[in-house]
Amino acid sequence: MSRPTTDVLVIGSGIAGLAAALGAAREGASVTLATKATQPEGASTWWAQGGIAVARQAPEQFKEDIDVASSGTSDPAALDVLVQNADAAVRDVLIDTLGVGFDTTDDASFHFGREAAHSEARILHVDASTGRHIHEPFLAYLTDHDRVELLENTAAIDLLRADELVTGALLESDDTVFCQHAGATVLATGGIGALYSRSTNPAGATGDGIAMAARAGAATADMEFVQFHPTVCVADGDPFLVSEAVRGEGAVLRNAAGDRFMPAVHPDAELAPRDVVARAVQREHDRTGEVMLDVSSFDFGATFPDLTALCGEHGIDPSQGIPVVPAEHFLCGGVVVNTNGRTTHDGLYAVGECARTGVHGANRLASTSLLEGLVWGLRAGTEAAEHESTTRGDSSLEEAGSAPSEAFVGAAFDRLQRAMDEHVGLRRTPDGLVQALDDLRTLKTEVDAFAGAAAPRVVHELRSACAVALLVTEAAAENDVSVGCHYVMDNSEPSHGAGATAR
Repeated sequence: MSRPTTDVLVIGSGIAGLAAALGAAREGASVTLATKATQPEGASTWWAQGGIAVARQAPEQFKEDIDVASSGTSDPAALDVLVQNADAAVRDVLIDTLGVGFDTTDDASFHFGREAAHSEARILHVDASTGRHIHEPFLAYLTDHDRVELLENTAAIDLLRADELVTGALLESDDTVFCQHAGATVLATGGIGALYSRSTNPAGATGDGIAMAARAGAATADMEFVQFHPTVCVADGDPFLVSEAVRGEGAVLRNAAGDRFMPAVHPDAELAPRDVVARAVQREHDRTGEVMLDVSSFDFGATFPDLTALCGEHGIDPSQGIPVVPAEHFLCGGVVVNTNGRTTHDGLYAVGECARTGVHGANRLASTSLLEGLVWGLRAGTEAAEHESTTRGDSSLEEAGSAPSEAFVGAAFDRLQRAMDEHVGLRRTPDGLVQALDDLRTLKTEVDAFAGAAAPRVVHELRSACAVALLVTEAAAENDVSVGCHYVMDNSEPSHGAGATAR
């Protein structure tokens, strides 16, 4: 079964996918936007709290902050693209087109927040729920656009291709599988949170776009750089992010003894880069049994009413401190793209978290993910609109045998997450990575046996998760130098323990 060919197929409905759709539609292209989500909360953008960074009047300082946070591993050309286009893209799309009501000061000028590793206040925000205030009007705007067709509850399970030319994707909706041919295809499928038991990502973040691109032979890079957010509250087992902006306002981290520990770890203390803070939080949690975010130095309720309400929903009194632990947050690597989002395969683009632009290098600076998605989405959509293809490729998927049981799928996800949690998390050892590779390769072989075109969606998600987990682990095993999010310890130190010495 095939649908009519579209000029541009965008897969994913976060800010990067929406920006790509907008960029293509502005060029007069017909756009089909396919998303697994059935509501805004299904996209990572909706959950973003802190805000979106802009250059303001100091682009060179912005570049330096991003590069310092990355431990000097950011790509200079990518940094130039991000910083030079930041303010114009935000003004054009978020302010002038969508009318996002960013917080202002008493004189009606924008209020700029500051977060960890930023040398100045440059973050536009709406309380601590910025993503929702961007995503909902953006989705509504495109839903009403006469050149954009939205396919909700629609998953991409494989790319259509002829050799190294990508011509669309095999999609699934309501158990029906169909081909969507396109002149160009843009992957905007988000992150990989489902690979870990504790993540800030929404459900369904199984790395589908990366898995499909890699299966087609497109290049990936920097897959070992998985960022963990240092302050995630899991008081009742349901994790929620506590924005970095809270530490920007003056909140401090204390261990179970009430001692503040970050000043001894880094000169910037709580405002150190995320990888540094996350490892310190995990170490103190392991050593003392608890880490609390102390917000007593300012009026938390007035400054962060949305977070205050969220704490209340989870039975937490912020005045007594907010219990936090690190959780998987963002993949800095992904499908290799150029400054317009083009991958190594003709007709295929990637934007947002599934793409490796080179901006983030080994560690992402806070509040740059929405900006990267917006800038690269617009650029990729604009170029994709000009790509024409009359070729109709095929999927590599074949029919498979009987579907696995729900018990098998559940147990497989548990095995996957256990391998990643224990061996490919915040702290890694060579022996642990070897063990994870063995476990994941065995699991992938078992799962692949069920992954035919007509398999249930959850099987394709599990297949993607296994493939991406292997990419992450293989990249980690090949890199014996600790930098940014990738922290390798001696085998004598357990990967889940404290007090390790990095290589």
